[in-house]
Amino acid sequence: QVQLVESGGGLVQPGGSLRLSCAASGSIFSINVMGWYRQAPGKQRELVALITSDGGIYYDDSVKGRFTISRDNAKNTVYLQMNSLQPEDTAVYYCHTPRVVTGGGTKSDFWGQGTQVTVSS
Repeated sequence: QVQLVESGGGLVQPGGSLRLSCAASGSIFSINVMGWYRQAPGKQRELVALITSDGGIYYDDSVKGRFTISRDNAKNTVYLQMNSLQPEDTAVYYCHTPRVVTGGGTKSDFWGQGTQVTVSS
């Protein structure tokens, strides 16, 4: 029984900042990869950033230099610090992990509930 619970979305003006959090709960032994996706209305869901347990990081080119992904393994939490936000960043943001090792075995493909980020003047 694993859940990903997101928080931190909201309305911000262009140039502003938000920090998203996603906490995984359950009988978790380990999570290797955690990532953030976003989906705007009428658009496909796209990968924004990911981070591995050993420190590997990926950013989409559209957010490089503006967003920072980090994690706290002790809390099974991943963060996305979003700076210099632009209207094109407006989307529902989802955290995701492809695999979790739990007390009940290895389970796959978990998504957060989504949190709305709106960048508008």
